[in-house]
Amino acid sequence: NMSEKESEVKDAVKYDFSQFHVERILNSDSRSKLVSVLGRFKDLSSEDLAIVILEKKAFTESDLTSEGFFSDSTTLREDFVNDIYGNFDSFPRPEINSVKTTVIYPATAKHINKYTKQETHIVQETPELYKALTLKHLERERFSLEWLENILEHKKESERIIFEDPDEETGFILLPDLKWDNKTRETLYCLALVRRRGITSLRDLNDSHLPLLRNLLTKGVAAIGEKYAVPRSQLRIYLHYQPSFRHLHVHFTYLKHDAPGIVCEKSHLLDTVISNIQLMPDYYQRATLSFVLRENDRLWDEFQQQSDTGKSLKRD
Repeated sequence: NMSEKESEVKDAVKYDFSQFHVERILNSDSRSKLVSVLGRFKDLSSEDLAIVILEKKAFTESDLTSEGFFSDSTTLREDFVNDIYGNFDSFPRPEINSVKTTVIYPATAKHINKYTKQETHIVQETPELYKALTLKHLERERFSLEWLENILEHKKESERIIFEDPDEETGFILLPDLKWDNKTRETLYCLALVRRRGITSLRDLNDSHLPLLRNLLTKGVAAIGEKYAVPRSQLRIYLHYQPSFRHLHVHFTYLKHDAPGIVCEKSHLLDTVISNIQLMPDYYQRATLSFVLRENDRLWDEFQQQSDTGKSLKRD
């Protein structure tokens, strides 16, 4: 654990981008207008690495007004004009042309691997493979959850909390996901962190967790509807498998938003999860679950080795 003094120093870090030295581009996605950059803040450390994630924001209706984009503060630079068609580069004022920026510092090898573009593969994880391979791998490769404990204990980000149910068994904290600017309704993305410890993923869920899941669904929908005027019928509510961190959390995104991680090989709708457990209390302890692994992930090698040996893991 960090001492109080170390914690204060960490909290006081200010990022000066003029001091950022780019080492390499980890990933550049033209479709999502997002780039992940690896480098160092020369004024902070000559050794510690940092990841800077830059993302172009979506347009909002409030930007497209005579006080916003269509005002005299926007300048046009002509590319060409041909008959009725014209192409230009436009330069609106900075307030409506900001870039969402996330900094991870200091960044570990696990962070670098996570944000580096690479080939991916789908694996089919039986309950036996989960116990023999996945669980051991996750326990070996786990990320620090200090940031999450800080939120649950109101040490950090308490001003960002949208809604909180303090019950230790069925309660949760709802707040904007780091990928959302908490302003643009069209890209709404919220995250619910359960208060109960020890539930790491879908694999742990059974009928004893139904009160928690139903409470999270009902109150999460109500809180988002009240604050952002997005009805349940326009919310995509789901869990990831595998999740990016080992503490149960649920994603709430706007249905029109093409949010990262909503693909069928990764997301599981909360309504469906609840229904599956109602039908079979130990469904997620018995089901084969598919998920995606990166090619340089050690777990992918282990799944391949298991497949190559031709061994079949028998049920207990």
